[in-house]
Amino acid sequence: MDAVAAEEQQQRKQDKKERKQQPRREGTAGGGKGGGGSKLRGLPKDSHEVRISKTLSWVLRHGAKSENLKMRSDGYARVDDLLALPKMHELDLASLEHIVQKDAKGRYSLVEEIDPLSGQSTRWIRANQGHSIAAVVIDLEPIPSHASIPTGVAVHGTSKRAWEFIKEQGLSRMKRNHIHLAQGVPGSGVISGMRNTSQIFVFIDVQKAINAGIAFYISDNGVILSAGDEQGFLKPDFFSRVETADRKPLPGWDAPEGVPQDPSKTIEGGFSITGASPHHSAPGQDDDLKPSATTQGAGVEDVAEKLSSMNV
Repeated sequence: MDAVAAEEQQQRKQDKKERKQQPRREGTAGGGKGGGGSKLRGLPKDSHEVRISKTLSWVLRHGAKSENLKMRSDGYARVDDLLALPKMHELDLASLEHIVQKDAKGRYSLVEEIDPLSGQSTRWIRANQGHSIAAVVIDLEPIPSHASIPTGVAVHGTSKRAWEFIKEQGLSRMKRNHIHLAQGVPGSGVISGMRNTSQIFVFIDVQKAINAGIAFYISDNGVILSAGDEQGFLKPDFFSRVETADRKPLPGWDAPEGVPQDPSKTIEGGFSITGASPHHSAPGQDDDLKPSATTQGAGVEDVAEKLSSMNV
C-alpha cells in the first residue's frame, strides 16, 4: 500500500466515523442534484482550502460516476456541470481558475472548446493523470526510450511499510489506470508525481521495461505513467536503485538511479552507458564507456569529436 492508498483508507475510516456520529434523517438520502452529497473530502487536520482541493481532485479522477458528472473519454468535464455538483457549491469560475493556475503540480487542464451538443463555446476541465475511471483514456505522449525522459530519471515514492510488499511483488497500479513515476525526488526541482512525505525512492530501469514490452507515457504535467504488465505491475526486475529519503541506497539496490542510455545515441552501437541490473553492484567508472570492435580502431580525435556531438 503506497501513500495514496493509505490516505484513501484513512479517508474511508473518517467517512465511516462521521456517518456513525450523524444519525440519518428521513428524506436526506441521495444528496440531491448530482447524485452525491455536499460533504468535502479530506481529513479533520486539513484546512478548508485543502479539503476543497482534495474534493476537486477526487471528483475529476475517481468520483465522476458517483457524482453523476458527465465526462468525455479524454477526461474532460464541463465546468458548468462540475460547479453544479453539491460538493462544489462553494466554487465559482474565478475560484476554480485560481486553483488550476496556482496548483504547483499542474494537476489540471482548463480549456475552452465548442460543445458538440450546444454548438456554443464551453469551458472544460480535467485532471491530467491519476484516474481510476476505466473509461477515461487520456491522449498521453508515448515514451519510446529513455532518451524521451527529460531528466533521465523515473522514480516512485512510497513508505517503508509499503516497500516490504513492493520489493516482493513490484509496484502496482491498484485501482488507478497507471502507476505514477516522478522525474526526480523531492528537493530536485521536480514537483509532480511524488509526495514530499515519501520515505523510500524506487528508481525504475525504464529502458529494460520497455524492452520487455511495457509501455510508458508522459502526462502534460511531466508525470511518467505506466499501466505495468498484464497484471498491472512493474516487477522488481525493473528496479535499478532504491534509496531512503536521506538518499542512502538500500543493500542490494545500489545501481545507478538513471535508466540506460538510448542505444540510438551510442557511437555506431560501439559505446553504451548502462545501469547495472537490480541485484548487482553498479559498474565502475572505467566500465561506463566500453569500446566495441567498431570503435577500437578509431583515432582519439575521432572518438572525442563523436562524444562531443552526443553531449556525453
